[in-house]
Amino acid sequence: MTDPRDVDGERPVVLRGGLVLTLDDAHRVLPRADVLVVGDRIAAVGGNLDVPAGTVEIDASGGIVMPGMIDTHRHMWQTAMRGYGADWTLTQYFVWYYLESGRHFRPQDVRAGNLLAAVEAIDAGVTTTVDWSHGLQTVEHAEAAVDALRAVPGRFVLAYGNIQQAPWEWSTSADFQAFARRLLDAADDKLGFQLAFDVTGDPAFPEKAAYEVARELGAPVTTHAGVWGATNDDGIRLAHEAGFLDETSVFVHAATLTADSYHRIAATGGSVSVSTESEQSAGQGYPPTWALRAHGIPVSLSMDTSVWWSGDLFSAMRTTLGADRSREHFEAHAKGETITHCTLRAEQVVEWATRGGARALGRDRELGSLEPGKKADVVLLKNDRSPVSFPLLNPYGHVAFQAQRGDVHTVLVDGRVVKHEHALVGVDLAAVRRDVDATVEHLRATLGEEAWEKGMNPDIPETTILDNPYTYTEYSSAATHGR
Repeated sequence: MTDPRDVDGERPVVLRGGLVLTLDDAHRVLPRADVLVVGDRIAAVGGNLDVPAGTVEIDASGGIVMPGMIDTHRHMWQTAMRGYGADWTLTQYFVWYYLESGRHFRPQDVRAGNLLAAVEAIDAGVTTTVDWSHGLQTVEHAEAAVDALRAVPGRFVLAYGNIQQAPWEWSTSADFQAFARRLLDAADDKLGFQLAFDVTGDPAFPEKAAYEVARELGAPVTTHAGVWGATNDDGIRLAHEAGFLDETSVFVHAATLTADSYHRIAATGGSVSVSTESEQSAGQGYPPTWALRAHGIPVSLSMDTSVWWSGDLFSAMRTTLGADRSREHFEAHAKGETITHCTLRAEQVVEWATRGGARALGRDRELGSLEPGKKADVVLLKNDRSPVSFPLLNPYGHVAFQAQRGDVHTVLVDGRVVKHEHALVGVDLAAVRRDVDATVEHLRATLGEEAWEKGMNPDIPETTILDNPYTYTEYSSAATHGR
């Protein structure tokens, strides 16, 4: 019998007898069903499927088969510093990356972080990740980022950004535009492209030039919006009034916006990437899923950065449920009332982690659900060695509250088995570790041991309030910094 780890997409694969969460329009849940993959596509979903001769079989009994998860906002280049900023606030993050130490990253350091993040993603069943790559100080940094993404058998989107230079400068440069056109010309469906920049709310709207470049390239724009002390309603209003917002627009966080901004996003068909662990801990604002649901705005989930938080969407699902429900209870108790029924359900956050991401990327016809004809990005959750794997009663609740990355048994991306029996396939972790170790050594040596330790252990009483985290502009908004 062929070992599934030897399958490279050339032979059909069937996952047999699992509980299948299709995430199709009807949200069908199919007990003891099969998922047949032929080439890079899902060929059939159902019970006791007939399969072509030579099909490789994977026993999914006792497990959950679901679509690959999609992370719509992760600063992959920072992953070599995993856990370094566990006790940071957003202000300290801005100081470290935007104002001081982030400029010390070389192209090979961006590559090391991207490589580790990409491997980590597929290990956790995240088959598509948006690399919100705002550390691309030069085109050489961008080339290194792409090199890492292409080296890992996942699906990625390079969201090109540069926090050390104004977006209206780097986006209009000949070097960037040549790089962008090369990437777009060479792109396949495993590497997409976005522009990543923030809109400060400056009435002069200098970011207009970057939006115009994105429109000329045909590339979507993703932006940190509604971030306390950095971006606000004015940025949404300016982009909307200039006609740049549409269904491809992805707003990250969107946590401190007013109803005016939510109406503009809803009216133009944009979506919001919620990073609940980040918003809860760093200070962008309260996770806004309650407001997004009220305004009918599509939601996807993301993990932001492993400098603080985990890199898997199981954490995103459970913290999102917790934050939304906590707010609902808190507000009811303040009025002397009791919440007797949960408004946000586990089923909904599982959809946000899969099909919600596909919609945000404009790929709902190909990704995000298990349906014949769609791309074969498939995850099997199964862990026969864990007592948490049974009983399997409420599958959406199990995914959102019980499962974790250690339960990811098998992952297929584009029909290729990239993880099986809890082990990555064809990944040289030792080589990844060597690259990451070299980056850590470089940063420690460059900063000096005292600065390195101080950055990791910031003083509690001394907190500087930034007038503006963006070094490329003098503009600051009274609506945020002046409070």
